[in-house]
This record gives sequence, C-alpha cells and structure tokens, in this order.
Amino acid sequence: MRTVTLDGRGDFGEWRDAARRLLVDAITPEEVGWQLSGQGGDLFGVVGEAEPGQTAPSEMVVPKGFIEAAETAICHSDPDRFSLLYRILWRLQGERNLLHVTSDADVSQLVRLIKNVRRDSHKMKAFVRFREVEAVQAGRRRFVAWFEPEHFIVSRTAGFFQRRFTDMDWLIATPKGSAAWNGEMLKTSREPAGRPEGEDETDELWRTYFANIFNPARVKIRAMQSEMPKKYWKNMPEASLIPDLIAGAERRVAEMAARQASQPPAFHERLQAHWRGRDEEEAPDLSPLERLREEAAQCTRCPLHCQATQTVFGEGPADAEILFVGEQPGDTEDLAGRPFIGPAGRVFDEAVEAAGIDRTQVYVTNAVKHFKYERRGKRRIHMRPDAGEVAHCRWWVAKEIEIIRPRIVVALGATAYLSLTGESRPIAEVRGMPIPMQEDRMLLVTTHPAAILRMPAEDLKARSLEAFRSDLQGVRRLFDTLPAPS
Repeated sequence: MRTVTLDGRGDFGEWRDAARRLLVDAITPEEVGWQLSGQGGDLFGVVGEAEPGQTAPSEMVVPKGFIEAAETAICHSDPDRFSLLYRILWRLQGERNLLHVTSDADVSQLVRLIKNVRRDSHKMKAFVRFREVEAVQAGRRRFVAWFEPEHFIVSRTAGFFQRRFTDMDWLIATPKGSAAWNGEMLKTSREPAGRPEGEDETDELWRTYFANIFNPARVKIRAMQSEMPKKYWKNMPEASLIPDLIAGAERRVAEMAARQASQPPAFHERLQAHWRGRDEEEAPDLSPLERLREEAAQCTRCPLHCQATQTVFGEGPADAEILFVGEQPGDTEDLAGRPFIGPAGRVFDEAVEAAGIDRTQVYVTNAVKHFKYERRGKRRIHMRPDAGEVAHCRWWVAKEIEIIRPRIVVALGATAYLSLTGESRPIAEVRGMPIPMQEDRMLLVTTHPAAILRMPAEDLKARSLEAFRSDLQGVRRLFDTLPAPS
C-alpha cells in the first residue's frame, strides 16, 4: 500500500502529479492512503507491495471535463477529496462516460464539492469589505480586507478582484491564503495570513447606507441569512446593525402605517381636477353607451391595462340587432383605439358584406378590451388572454349587450364564447348551432378571422375562410327568420 502526503491547499498540480504516477504504476484506489502534511508519512512512502500481475493501463483516459471538475473540487476542504478524485480517475479508464452518470455515488459527491467551492467563491466576491490604509506608492490608494472562506478559493477568485479593482493596490488576507495586487502583478499565496486591523471612514458609510435601504416591512430573517450567513457578519461593518434593525422592525412598520400619506405631485391634482370637470360638464349629455365607453377608458381591472396603449371599446349603432364579439384588439386596433380595423378586420368586413349583412348596422366589440402581447424585437406579438383576464372583462361585454339589446350575438372564437357563456368548449362542438340566450336572444358561434390568417397551409386557410363565410350567411338567414322585436 502507498501513502501519499500532500500540502492540500487547493494546488491541483501536486495532486495531478501524484495521481499520474499512481496511475502509471497501476495502483488501485484501494491501495492508496492520502494524508495532509503534518500527519506523518513520506510522499509515496511504500507501506506494502502491489499485488503481482498488475500492469499500467495501456492508454490513459483523462477527459477534459474531469480536469476542469478536479481543478475546482481540489479547492474543497474535505480531506476525502483526493481519494474521491483518484477513484473517479481510475474508473474513467474503463467507464468513459462515467461523468455523465449523475446518479453514481462518486459523481454525485464530486458535483457536491464543486457546488460548495463555487458557492464559497460567490460569497467571497459578495462579502469582501476593503478598508483603506496608508498608501505605499504615491498616486495610488491602498486597501486591505479580511475574509474567512470555508475552502481554498483565494487563488481561483483573485482574478475577479484584479479585474474589478485594477486602479488601486489591495491585499485580501484569509486563513487559507492571500492575494495582492500592486497595479502590475497579481500575487497569491497559499500560506495562512494574519488579520489586518483598523477601520476607515467607509465603515460608517456602509452602516449609513444599509440602515437607509433596510425595509422593516419586508424582513424575512431566514431568507436573509440564506443569502448572507451569520458567519460573514463579523467582517462586514454594516452587519453590526442587523440585530437592532430586526428587533425594531415591527415598531418601525407601525410608525410607517401611522404616518399620513404624502401629498401627490401638483400635476396629478391638476389631472384629477381636469377629469372631475370633464365628468361634471359632459356626463349629463352622454348616452348610456357613451357613458359606459368613458368608464371603460379608465379600466384597471386586470394588469393588461399596464402595457396596452388604450382601452379599445366596442363600435357600432346603439340599437344594432346583430352584435359580434371577438377575442381582443390587435396591434393595429390598440394603436387606433377602434375594433376590427386590422388584417383580421378586413377579412371580417369582406365576409359580412358577402353574407348580405350591412356592416354599418352591426355592433362589434371584444371579450377583452386591452391588447395582450409579448415583444419580439420591435414587433408586438399577439398572446391569447387567459381565463382570469376574460373574467375581468365579462362585465363590460354584459353591459354592452344590456344596453344595445341585440337579437343575435355572434361569438368569434373560443375566447368570445367563454366570455358570453362562462363555458370553455371546442368551437367544433357548438359552431353554427343557434343557442338561446336571455330575452329571446340567440347566440351563434364561429371561428375568429385572425385564426384563419394564422393558418400555415394555403389550402387549409381557403377552406376555413369559406366555412367562415358560410357561418355568416347562416347568421343572415337566422336574422331573417327571427320575429321582429315587439
């Protein structure tokens, strides 16, 4: 059996050289004992002889992925990391895809070590606090910092600080090594360093900043300690305030609630006065439909109003006998503030005219009054409203029907059908079938012209357009057969 003694301070090279020699000598992982300096034994001290008949591998396999993983894992402080890495290296000679088997116990342990090292490196970048000391070189400021990492990460993290703070001289000291930059050369050491003493004016600045951004109404102690564990607090000047800030959080929240709300900006009051004056002057002359339109223009029932340009209300005669309900305004409608004037609106107009229906005598509206979309570059791409957004807008559609009192309501698509009935059903199940509504009103369902335009195949698009025109001819026939309103 062989005993290998390593310094064990994150130096990948010393482990690599030792593992290479063991692999060449065909020493199995079970025949190797790894220890740290000071634990006794000599480097490659031979405690027992290898079994006869063992030979070196004819071809060493060292995947690039393993080298990168080992360079990170060797920085971990787990004393078993050396044996783990050599065991995986030995198995890779016969199991070429071992690193891809995430369920393997050795691979799983390697991934854990890598994650811990990377997390420790991230914490070092986040929680190092520099203090200014007397400069050695004229014209350059000098700073020192103390940090206590869990693992040997100073050398692998030093490059980040060199790139970030290249215009100043600095030293980061830790129990697991140090790093220094003088404007020309980055020096790292794996020897333990002593803690620099002293404070500077920025300590108080950190405390003032932290106290002012601390929000007592959003205190989540467990989440805070997860992101900023208590072991780092002693090296951060602002952390001394945390216990008192947490203890007084409840009292500060009560004080905030008791304060009077601040006055809105002057322009806000002028806008409100303008709208109040407009309501007082114009409201008496508005028809019920126009009054509803004015109310809908201020609608904030769902978040869609935040992104849309404006509310797109219905349009048409207040006594229309046929009312069409679409899904939502498109990009063109959102900009113009009028329904059914975009590409789908042109398909709709042509089909209505072909069916012998007077377009100027019908009322058109949408189940959802604001344009829902996602941005792709400079384009705004239509997104289908969800059931919650449709539910928020059902009140407006119901009021439009209540005021206009049409004899026939036509649902253009599944979203319109959901808005009118509260049911979610495939269009094919209800298409072209007269459905009784309240007050002897009839509901007919067909597809939405926008859905026809989005069909990829031209032959399918042509058949769908013909079916849509046929449905509108059915609307006209039903209109002609319904008795005149009393």
